[in-house]
Amino acid sequence: MNETSMGASILTNGTALLVVDVQTGVVDWSLPTSAGGDLVLTRISDLQAKARAADCPVIYIQHDGQEEGHPLTPGLPGWEIHSAIAPVEGDLVIHKRACDSFFETTLDSELVALGIKHLVVVGCRTQYCIDTTCRSAVARGYDVTLAGDAHMTVDTENLKAAQIVAHHNETLDELDAGSHIIRVKQSSEIEFT
Repeated sequence: MNETSMGASILTNGTALLVVDVQTGVVDWSLPTSAGGDLVLTRISDLQAKARAADCPVIYIQHDGQEEGHPLTPGLPGWEIHSAIAPVEGDLVIHKRACDSFFETTLDSELVALGIKHLVVVGCRTQYCIDTTCRSAVARGYDVTLAGDAHMTVDTENLKAAQIVAHHNETLDELDAGSHIIRVKQSSEIEFT
């Protein structure tokens, strides 16, 4: 896996923004049925600005599709991180092949090296990569703040996207693993200082 770092700096307050799978193919597919998809991109962008202003790292997770013809196959247009929230110099991009952003990636070692203890999580496909990454993070000893209005998914046969987002916000809020916990907050309430 090719991890890309543009010189991420050591963090002073132990918090990082984790942007999961906000790739062109996922967002373009999600927008027609997602719960406020355009607003989600705006909220992620606002959180990026807050994190950067506080000198907190912005870390991107980029899914690499493995099956032939997968829309997130590396090098295809849908694989790229969405231009509305694209990485800048100093951001770290970590590639994954499963729902869990920690599974067979360098995410944990990168966070340890940066002194990160707390993740603010945003991104795509609520019931898959967002849910799994949040649960995996607390199990690994990180505290998590899930931006409850800055993750998205699509309608399924049984549930509307807004219902899926609301269900996961309710289910994940205060889920813990020992002393580590997930808290769900609106993006406007999240500060990095």
